[in-house]
Amino acid sequence: MTPDDPIIAELQQIRRDLHAHPELCYEEHRTAEVVAARLTAWGIPVVRGLGVTGVVGILQRGTSKRAIGLRADMDALPMQEVNTFAHASRHPGKMHACGHDGHTAMLLGAAHRLAHQGNFDGTVYLIFQPAEEGGAGARRMIADGLFEQFPMEAIYGMHNWPGAAVGTLSVVAGPMMASSNEFSVVVKGKGAHAAQPHNSIDPIMIAVQIAQSWQTIITREKSPLDTAVLSITQIHAGSATNVIPSEATLIGTVRTFTTPVLDLIESRMRAVAEHTAAGFGAQVEFGFKRNYPPLLNHARETAFAVEVMKEVVGVAMVDDHVEPTMGAEDFAFFLQKKPGCYIFIGNGEGQHRDGGHGLGPCVLHSGSYDFNDSLLPIGASYWVKLAEMSLPT
Repeated sequence: MTPDDPIIAELQQIRRDLHAHPELCYEEHRTAEVVAARLTAWGIPVVRGLGVTGVVGILQRGTSKRAIGLRADMDALPMQEVNTFAHASRHPGKMHACGHDGHTAMLLGAAHRLAHQGNFDGTVYLIFQPAEEGGAGARRMIADGLFEQFPMEAIYGMHNWPGAAVGTLSVVAGPMMASSNEFSVVVKGKGAHAAQPHNSIDPIMIAVQIAQSWQTIITREKSPLDTAVLSITQIHAGSATNVIPSEATLIGTVRTFTTPVLDLIESRMRAVAEHTAAGFGAQVEFGFKRNYPPLLNHARETAFAVEVMKEVVGVAMVDDHVEPTMGAEDFAFFLQKKPGCYIFIGNGEGQHRDGGHGLGPCVLHSGSYDFNDSLLPIGASYWVKLAEMSLPT
């Protein structure tokens, strides 16, 4: 597909309409309706309801029993947009700040081309997934029977990547994105007057000790070859300058590329917190929640995707050893169940934004972000070529 393809103008209109009407996880009713209506108009059968608001289009040609899945996410973020251009969010506190509007539009573009001119033998499942932003929509669709109802041999995903040159395609086999986990630790001590600290069991000082000790898990207990992040992002305690409180809370996130490293960090965090508190005569309530697993690209499917990428944008525009990121993605749940590959498509530095954009950088989860519409033909072409090369006639 090229920028002057007639469908591109329609895709841009769809993308900007979705951007102006963002919907949060499991609330993507309007978005799902837009997607289903377009697919139906193009003669593509649709199944709705998996993952609450998910949409699956079914494109079948020829006699082959082979099938693949192509996935786009649809949800927005609970944050305020600072852009003021014409397609800025019309819903305060909601914004497409991660480009899922663009992902949806690119897959719709591929659906149009494959439905009208596709040269493949088999079935392409077009998976429009809700609730990627913290809602684990991928896991919900799997639980609702996605792979039983739509059996496929592989599944593929794509995400725009600000900072990478426009239209570049990048990927790496194995770990590409980290697991996402959160912790909350409440230190229970004994409150007292701040002028009489000897009458207290100071939970703030205990929390400080725990926080400092946790860093040795990263620097001294795991192998330096194993990547991991332990970030304390919130500390809450006290309400007055002359009162030592009875409780202090530590909250944050842990990111790893492997489950064994995550197991080590979680167990040692708990032990350090409990024993440190006990040493001061306090107690702790330790909570650890595993949200998204690491995103692990399968070697065979990644090698195949790289060949497709080269066909679409040329060898010079492909990076098949991109640096992994400690960000997380619930596409990882799909890759736990099926072989597949997840890639990045360069979104540029932000020069594409219309007048009226915010003064902040064009980065993911920023109020000044906007998807680069020049990616629409590139991303759609990748999906089309991937389907045609996966299911040759």
